[in-house]
Amino acid sequence: MSGRRDFLNQPAPENYVAGLGRGATGFTTRSDLGPAREGPSEDQIKEALAKRAAQLGAAAPTAYGAPEKKEDDDDDERFQDPENEVGLFAGGAYDKDDDEADRIYQEVDEKMDRRRKARRLVSPSFCPLYYTVTNGLSFLQIDEQITDVSTYREAREKAEQEEYERNNPKIQQQFADLKRALGTVSDEDWANLPEVGDLTGKNRRNKQALRQRFYAVPDSVIAGARDASELGTTVADDGNAGADTQDGTMTNFADIGAARDKVLKVRLDQASSASGTDSIAGSATNIDPKGYLTSLAKSQINEGEAQVGDIKRVRVLLESVIRTNPKHAPGWIAAARLEELAGKSVAARNVIARGCEHCPKSEDAWLENIRLNDNHNAKIIAANAIQKNDRSVRLWVEAMKLESESRAKKTVIRKALDHIPQSVMLWKEAVNLEEDPADARLLLAKATEIIPLSVELWLALARLESSENAQKVLNKARKAIPTSHEIWIAAARLQEQMGNANKINVMKRAVQALAKESAMLKREEWITEAEKCEDEGAILTCGNIIRETLGWGLDEDDDRKEIWMEDAKSSIGRGKYETARAMYAYALRVFVNSRKLWLAAADLEKNHGTKEALWQLLEKAVEACPQSEVLWMMLAKEKWQAGEIDNARRVLGRAFNQNPNNEDIWLAAVKLEAENDQPEQARELLKTARQEAPTDRVWMKSVAFERQLDNIDAALDLVNQALQLFPAASKLWMMKGQIYESEGKIPQAREAFSTGTKACPRSVPLWLLYSRLEERAGSIVKARSVLDRARLAIPKNPELWTESVRIERRGNNVSQAKVLMAKALQEVPNSGLLYTESIWHLEPRTQRKPRALEAIKKVDNDPILFVTIARIFWGERRLEKAQNWFEKAILLDSDLGDTWAWYYKFLLQHGTDEKRGDVIAKCTLSEPRHGEYWQTVAKDPKKAKMGIEEILKIVAGKLE
Repeated sequence: MSGRRDFLNQPAPENYVAGLGRGATGFTTRSDLGPAREGPSEDQIKEALAKRAAQLGAAAPTAYGAPEKKEDDDDDERFQDPENEVGLFAGGAYDKDDDEADRIYQEVDEKMDRRRKARRLVSPSFCPLYYTVTNGLSFLQIDEQITDVSTYREAREKAEQEEYERNNPKIQQQFADLKRALGTVSDEDWANLPEVGDLTGKNRRNKQALRQRFYAVPDSVIAGARDASELGTTVADDGNAGADTQDGTMTNFADIGAARDKVLKVRLDQASSASGTDSIAGSATNIDPKGYLTSLAKSQINEGEAQVGDIKRVRVLLESVIRTNPKHAPGWIAAARLEELAGKSVAARNVIARGCEHCPKSEDAWLENIRLNDNHNAKIIAANAIQKNDRSVRLWVEAMKLESESRAKKTVIRKALDHIPQSVMLWKEAVNLEEDPADARLLLAKATEIIPLSVELWLALARLESSENAQKVLNKARKAIPTSHEIWIAAARLQEQMGNANKINVMKRAVQALAKESAMLKREEWITEAEKCEDEGAILTCGNIIRETLGWGLDEDDDRKEIWMEDAKSSIGRGKYETARAMYAYALRVFVNSRKLWLAAADLEKNHGTKEALWQLLEKAVEACPQSEVLWMMLAKEKWQAGEIDNARRVLGRAFNQNPNNEDIWLAAVKLEAENDQPEQARELLKTARQEAPTDRVWMKSVAFERQLDNIDAALDLVNQALQLFPAASKLWMMKGQIYESEGKIPQAREAFSTGTKACPRSVPLWLLYSRLEERAGSIVKARSVLDRARLAIPKNPELWTESVRIERRGNNVSQAKVLMAKALQEVPNSGLLYTESIWHLEPRTQRKPRALEAIKKVDNDPILFVTIARIFWGERRLEKAQNWFEKAILLDSDLGDTWAWYYKFLLQHGTDEKRGDVIAKCTLSEPRHGEYWQTVAKDPKKAKMGIEEILKIVAGKLE
């Protein structure tokens, strides 16, 4: 066997570390949840190398144990290896050769460091000695000198550094002694340190105060200022308030507090538009894009308004455009208009002339050239343009307009027709130039022969012919253009003019013919044509169009009634009442028993028709819907208001036959007799009604009737009988309490209201009457208690919260009223009534408008709040804005009588007689029934026979 050992039993190589060479000291796989073990640190490597050298009996490597370089070596980092090879080969094998090489390199580096320091820092007197000596001893002496010089240099640099720091100490060093002294400050001294003040701002304010100068003002200046600040107390008819001052100016109330008012005004307008009420009463600030652009196109810029620099820049751009593309006519036109804008008319003509040379086929360029020149030159230019473009209709028309004499115009147009016989525009211009209708007919006849497909020419010829000839012309036109609906409409209008509209149904034939040709219009387009006929006075043709085409394209499955009602409402909104009337007539032929349609048609006749038409319609309505008591009462009311009392009684008699035991008809008959001073007949009717139709409403009307006649005992007897039959009728309890209160029987009234609130705990008016009774009796605490119980029974009710606030306010307890108002607005944040109470009674005058702005953002479309905003503008003498807000409130809820009263009171001061009359008429037509002030007057038994106008005036007088 060989004496060589096997591989595993051989000694390890020198400096061997297991796994170090292949980096197998640690690794990481994807399945590991954490990091792998880190490799050996530098200290571990040093320890391993030293241990291995000890086993081999060799000296430990000195490279790792080499002494650290001196800290004061300033050039150490400059000469380090940028690649950091020490760190790069730190994990490699380290042997004796490497150790020896490191020692040699270290000695060389130290030698080179000494030489560099000597070369840089040793004075020139030492240099000759250094370079003349050659033996080793001399070298040693020089090295010692260098060491001494180096020591001297370091000492000198250190001294210079200390001197510099002493002359330029840092801020930290300057306050070092003071910081050390802070250690002696006690806690009490720290607590007594004053706060730091704004000395910078104080000094600035002091300097500003020093700049102010005061001078003695003459008395005339003071008097003038006093007179200028006076406010006028009169209002002009046009709504502007003020009075002439001495300097000729006029005091404008709108300018007082201009900044704040303008901001709030803008915000209020924005809020009102956000609430969706801008479309009411035409108050929307919408902009028509087409009209806006048209106005921009028509506006002209003055020469001074155009910036010279801008004109130069645009001129350069346009010159580049026409230079790069000289055949582009819009570029030449733009360049010419730029010169015209700059005031250089001659340059503009020259530019457009060059453009016509480069673009001889451009109509726009020639037309621009004609426009920029005077009449004489324009004619020459037009002639040249027509030579280049003899098929241009616009150029021929422009050339005709340049002529001043009629004969010359005709000559030009006839030449144009020789070149372009198919132009409808040229034929129309030629016809317009003719003064004799016969010549015009000849021209139109020739035109229709040449252009048989022109509807305009056929219609123009038919208008110039007699009725018989017009029929022939229209027949020829129908044959030439079978798909034209305009010709059929013209034929229908011709029959109407001849008086044959009811005999010959042209539109029926038109619908059949157009449907056969697949040229039938849409239903909406036919409605538009009908409205055009109405505008032109062809009422029968309008009705025929609607009758034959309104149902086109609609199946029985479609909601036709709703669709037709919407169409009629749209036509009414556009002011086309005849079209809407025809729509309702057609719809009623299809839905003859629809009470909704009959009421809509009656409303149209009532507002925009005649009295006879309304009577006729209502007669048809009651025949079609005999069970509808509303239609019967409308007819009876119209007869009664017209003064035909007997006819009204007959209508109600017929209504009784069709609707026996109907309470509405009974009460209508009672009202008719009572209004005509027939109390006994009314009483008998009520007695019969209580037997035939015993409802709570009939009993209430009976009690109210006896109160109006001042029969208190009879009224009490009736109300007690009614309460036995209808104990849950809140109005009966209210009437009983009011009767006792009017007689001064407070305990009985209190008992009636108390019992009523127990029987009807959800009746808000009953709770309010109860609390007001206690307040008038002097029991404020009891009134508060009543309202507290009411709010528990009916939570989130604005009327109850408002009454609670008013009780505190009337008791001079404003602070508690504000507390209650805050709670109320938290519980009912969208109540205009609460905000109105807060604005007028709990806020100072200066805060009313900001509060109104806040309210209108939170409350959506509340008429009470709109009235409040109108009153604010009224107080500021901004009358137009106030009127707009009043009208918005009325359109939002016309049943609120208080709104009408406020508007009427406003017009009493700032309106005209015509406007006041219009408001009274509209209020009478609307017949308002609600409102806090309105109901107190309208429900008063002493004012039962008063009309709407009288009630309006009384309520307007009571408003504050």
